[in-house]
Amino acid sequence: MQSDAIPPLQAEGLTLRLGGRRVVDAVSLVLRSGEWVALVGPNGAGKSTLLQLLAGLRDADGGSVRLGGRALQEWPGRERAQRLAWLSQQGEADGDIAARDVVRLGRLPRHGLFGAPDAGDEIAVSAAMAETACAELAARRLSELSGGERQRVLLARALAVGSPLLLLDEPTTHLDAPHQRALLRSLAARARSGSAVLSVLHDVTLALAADRVLVMDQGRLVADGAPADAALRAALVAVFGAAFSVERVVSPTGPRWVALPTL
Repeated sequence: MQSDAIPPLQAEGLTLRLGGRRVVDAVSLVLRSGEWVALVGPNGAGKSTLLQLLAGLRDADGGSVRLGGRALQEWPGRERAQRLAWLSQQGEADGDIAARDVVRLGRLPRHGLFGAPDAGDEIAVSAAMAETACAELAARRLSELSGGERQRVLLARALAVGSPLLLLDEPTTHLDAPHQRALLRSLAARARSGSAVLSVLHDVTLALAADRVLVMDQGRLVADGAPADAALRAALVAVFGAAFSVERVVSPTGPRWVALPTL
């Protein structure tokens, strides 16, 4: 993990009320270059809403977000989109559009709405589709794709931006085990190359493969640490009502932490 004088993204005291309830409650965090961070918590903990606040898709009632040391709202839209790539949990993309054209949308912040894609854009699109194993889907329409195929195309669109910061909400949705493994390896590799990655993950074992884990509960950030941190693991078990234990296992690639259901 690298250390930055100015982190790619920093939040201070983020708060949002919806329906009279604080769905995000005074959350502060820092995302650093060279680090993959997983965000986990029970249903309704506020994870997706927090990610939307960090991406500037919602306005907070209180607190601030700084992108590259500068207030998020001060960035022109196109410049912000070049520095921050976003994947929604719902995967917003519909219509009779070919998969490669969907991925090309990720390059819009680079060449603009009325600009023409150049060779560099096409290289980035091809590389992103190869990284998410969806190159063979290039000519197929979104309506023809399975949930997992569609998710890989949408992931490729986010990766094609070429942003140094990735905010991904449930990126493993609909993916089978081999494609989940490929995605996690991709996120880890991007972090090692200097990107900052924050991903909301439903699967706690997958989250424990990250460099760092953030735990949310009832709108608050209740733990922040590496998987090897005993306090982090205890917080994980507590917020999920002891539905699992976190155990250390030895794998061919070294020690790992996994969540074992309490049956």
